[in-house]
Amino acid sequence: MKLAVFISGGGTTLHNLIQHRDDGHLDVEFKLVISSNPNAEGLKYAEQAKIAHQSICRKDFSHAEAYRDAMFEPCRTAGIDYVLMGGFLQHVLIPEDFTHRVINIHPALIPSFCGKGYYGIRVHEAVLAYGAKVSGCTVHFVDDQYDHGPILLQRVVPVKKNDTPEELAHRVFAAECEAYPEAVRLLETGRVHVDGRQVSW
Repeated sequence: MKLAVFISGGGTTLHNLIQHRDDGHLDVEFKLVISSNPNAEGLKYAEQAKIAHQSICRKDFSHAEAYRDAMFEPCRTAGIDYVLMGGFLQHVLIPEDFTHRVINIHPALIPSFCGKGYYGIRVHEAVLAYGAKVSGCTVHFVDDQYDHGPILLQRVVPVKKNDTPEELAHRVFAAECEAYPEAVRLLETGRVHVDGRQVSW
């Protein structure tokens, strides 16, 4: 299975996925990494792993459709089966031929604490401010709305008394490091079926 990864920052999710591949837990080929930020630290992981990589900045395009085309045309050229978003902070439209072929991981239990502006430490601050007793992560298919597409899988983690946002973030990220590779393995089977908002395999 040929994968592209969209990133914006440190690339911790990309690094985790590469490690799972190198350890023999994922039978995939990372063909392409595209960053929305030319200075993203995550590009170093792509370079170290000898994965083709490039940066495409939203500000260089006058409208959303042009940005969409710039992001996905390299994926078509590379014969990509699925696009994985890992800490990708730009909103990009999904072309019709990539419907249910783009997935993202969000550090909360969608539909709670998600949508525009909910990213990074902000998510965990909101969870704690609300007094939620559990949080977690969600792997979902991406559509044209923020954190909205059908849910592939979720993992729950406890919110502990006197948690700081950083402590909760660390616990959630540990769950992400297992959930995202598991989601990729499900896609590898070729048996994932999406019917409206219901996902089965």
